[in-house]
Amino acid sequence: MRIIIAGGGTGGHIFPAVAIGRALQRLLPGTQLLFVGALGKMEMEKVPQEGFEIVGLDITGFDRGNLWKNFLLPYKIIKSRIMARRILKSFNPAAVVGVGGYASFPMLSAAQALQIPTLIQEQNSFAGKTNKILGRKAKAICVGYDNMQNFFPKEKLIMTGNPVRREITEMNVDAATARAMFQLQENVKTILAVGGSLGARAINESIDANLDELMKENVQLVWQTGNHYHEQAVKRAAAYPGRVITVAFIREMAYAYTVADIVVSRAGALAIAELCIAGKPAILVPLPTAAEDHQTSNAKSLVNMDAAILVKNENAMTQLLPEIKALLQDEQKQTRMSENLRAMAITNADERIAHKIIAIAK
Repeated sequence: MRIIIAGGGTGGHIFPAVAIGRALQRLLPGTQLLFVGALGKMEMEKVPQEGFEIVGLDITGFDRGNLWKNFLLPYKIIKSRIMARRILKSFNPAAVVGVGGYASFPMLSAAQALQIPTLIQEQNSFAGKTNKILGRKAKAICVGYDNMQNFFPKEKLIMTGNPVRREITEMNVDAATARAMFQLQENVKTILAVGGSLGARAINESIDANLDELMKENVQLVWQTGNHYHEQAVKRAAAYPGRVITVAFIREMAYAYTVADIVVSRAGALAIAELCIAGKPAILVPLPTAAEDHQTSNAKSLVNMDAAILVKNENAMTQLLPEIKALLQDEQKQTRMSENLRAMAITNADERIAHKIIAIAK
């Protein structure tokens, strides 16, 4: 069976796509996979590192910050749609899966025009405009949150949860090995600050500005910054050797979650799915410019279950440190949040989605 998986842009789209691909190959050995991404985006590097073939479309999204950059967007949409059709004709897939990101729309819309079955993996609790359009002709829509009938035809919805990397669902990492990997001390509370695969400016700047006060709490910090902020973070961390570990990108997230007592994170769907499985108390700083402000919606779904704390992006500089300090001092709340997170975890989302892909494939 041949399957195309389209999308990317961030780790939040790429790693679920890879997890789905691996699940397909486990359930149906010999399945041939082709990933389709956007030229210049991180999937063009990350997907081959995972051992899969990928082709790129010349497609970007609408730039709300600089309208002049959208001048060539109509041309790129037409060009990517033509290329998507060529890819479909050449690869002849039994089904096309969209995981979100720029490449999803041209690939799935072209597939639907050719009567090729499509499946949408909608990660967020608030669906974006393009997925709502694609959902009208999709054979199935796999979701990670309840009440998605507000965005899609109810009869097409399947609650699967959001897929995460298998090393996280299994979480069989030895704690001593994980501490050694990050060169951390034993029996010291550890904060993990992550801003997604690209880093988070608000989290980085808040950690930077409040680092001296944070270190007075007798904690150690694993600080994942993204490439853009890493050089500055290294300079800042130099004052606390052995206590502040800076990393541009963490590939081995199972190790990072193992060492963490508290996590500061964006509220992308992948991050939340991983936090539920890891069961780590979390302070979420949603990215307000995410499409339809879906990260805030994601975060509120956990806050409503007493499983996370929400700090608005614009308040991170003043509120993040007090929230970290308060949570560090409240062991009962940490335990309660961990239990509530684990109660929400779905560990086999990748295989649930893969089963549905196989079912709809021609």
